[in-house]
Amino acid sequence: MKKILIAVVLLVGGVQAQAGIADKVVRSRAGGVDVITYRTSIKDVVTITGSLPAGDAFAPSNQAALATLTGMMLDRGTLKQDKFSIARRLEDVGASVDFSVDSQTVDIRARCLSKDLPMVIALIAEQLRQPAFPPEEFERVRQQFIGAVRSSIEDSSFRVRDAFNRALFPAEHPNHPQSIEQMLQSAGVATLAQAKAFHETHYGPANLVLVFVGDISDATVRKAMTAGFGGWAGGVAPLGGPGLAPPLPPARTETVVLDAKPSVSVLLGQRTGLRYRDPDSLALRLGTAVLGSGFTGRLMSSVREREGLTYDIGASVSDDTFNDGAFAIRASFAPQLLEKGLNSARRELRAWWADGIKADELAARKQNLIGRYQVGLSTSNGLASAMLSTAQRGLDLAWLDRYPDAARALTLEQVNAAIRKYLDPDRMTLVEVGTLPAAAKP
Repeated sequence: MKKILIAVVLLVGGVQAQAGIADKVVRSRAGGVDVITYRTSIKDVVTITGSLPAGDAFAPSNQAALATLTGMMLDRGTLKQDKFSIARRLEDVGASVDFSVDSQTVDIRARCLSKDLPMVIALIAEQLRQPAFPPEEFERVRQQFIGAVRSSIEDSSFRVRDAFNRALFPAEHPNHPQSIEQMLQSAGVATLAQAKAFHETHYGPANLVLVFVGDISDATVRKAMTAGFGGWAGGVAPLGGPGLAPPLPPARTETVVLDAKPSVSVLLGQRTGLRYRDPDSLALRLGTAVLGSGFTGRLMSSVREREGLTYDIGASVSDDTFNDGAFAIRASFAPQLLEKGLNSARRELRAWWADGIKADELAARKQNLIGRYQVGLSTSNGLASAMLSTAQRGLDLAWLDRYPDAARALTLEQVNAAIRKYLDPDRMTLVEVGTLPAAAKP
């Protein structure tokens, strides 16, 4: 479960998506942490992003809520100062530090002025290393977590993704989420001692990555990191593994009925067997973008614009940073249009899979992907996030420079071969969540 964050994106003119990004990156270990720094021409401001492998996938099956409960305690005070003191210190200098828990990682987001960077690094280190675990705060966290989980029960967007991942990935796979019932049961009985033990076991510098972008000095960062994190040990590796072994399981349909919903949320797809860093991954992603990215994708052009069956439909590949991920068509249909909308989506899927994409579609999509990529790198937050995800994916940071050329080099034959090799429209899983037509209810 993710905490809700208020994100501030800094638009800057000095961060450019041009060749040679990797030449300006300094990557080293300081205080046992994988540290990535990138100096830009923006004045006085630093953006920090990072991750630590200690997300929900690391929680024991009978303690499903434990990773998130532990992560939520990071900003509730340390052994040296309470949460109010930390908040005052950050507010006094206009800085922010936020933690959130994802399926695989604890994510760190921060921003500050350059002059306050050593103080902010020291606070991040203190919160990660020495959370106080006050009993009264643990009870507050428990109730907040239970409330968030209960509210998600009626959230069709959450429920469809949750059911989809549970259907696609087996229980032992890191992408398989624990059930809502398991989360609630675990939160109700979790103890402070269990949270402390989880922290002791999973938190450490071994696979912690921190990225610093902005008006920085690498020497200053390294000095502060050594002071804050020096002497800390431990940590675990991300949960990775081999891709999907063929054949795919048979097609299946799962329905989750939610009353009084104006539309039915739908996901139709399968595991790909590919991680982002695998050779055919980029070809499959590009081909998928032709099918379902934005208003120029085939699904939007056909199912929405020409047939008027939905306002929201698209296709994407996701969840492949550490493990093999998933291909999915997502859509939202009015209950009375559900069957017709699904038939249209399947028709476009089958034509795309059987006939492949065309040369003009390939050329246009390459231009689109490269343009969006370069725009994404034009913000300090976007650049920092790209560096972090590149490191998480096990790629060297020179990939940031190679990506446009790698996309341009893809051929029509490579893209169409990847679509047919890794996908099978006859073996896809369909998940429907919402107020279903009477005939469609289980």
